[in-house]
Amino acid sequence: MRLLQYNRALAVEYAKKWALSRNPRYYNFNDIGGDCTNFASQCIFAGAKIMNFTPEFGWFYKTANDRTPSWTGVEFLYEFLVNNRSVGPFGYLVSADEVQPGDIVQLGRSNGDFYHTPVIVATEPEILVAAHTYDVLNKPLSAYNYSVARFIHIDGVRAW
Repeated sequence: MRLLQYNRALAVEYAKKWALSRNPRYYNFNDIGGDCTNFASQCIFAGAKIMNFTPEFGWFYKTANDRTPSWTGVEFLYEFLVNNRSVGPFGYLVSADEVQPGDIVQLGRSNGDFYHTPVIVATEPEILVAAHTYDVLNKPLSAYNYSVARFIHIDGVRAW
């Protein structure tokens, strides 16, 4: 297996291009639970260029009805990224001061229920994000109302 670099610039470029609209290649999940993690996955894919086609536990999107839970589910994306030992992107938890553009943040309630996945597009002078469901671009993370946040650093991409 080869280790490839995650292209943060392409992930951020994609986020900025599509934050306030929809890429027609992907279904808009706004009306069935929200589109934030779908959008985050699209951004990660723009920087990774490789999906993991393992049924159920991989990370891929072919159509709205042919995708893994990790492509659109907040908790499932987290589990895939931090536990992936196979092909595709992988990452680990970091603190807010260790994130880089192209990483993601997940926002949650005090009970540990995480519900939103914005994409980090800048870290200076503060963390700025892009997201879907409630579409935003360059929104300060500090402007969100949340109890807990977890920051996932995309460390690289594995390929065969």
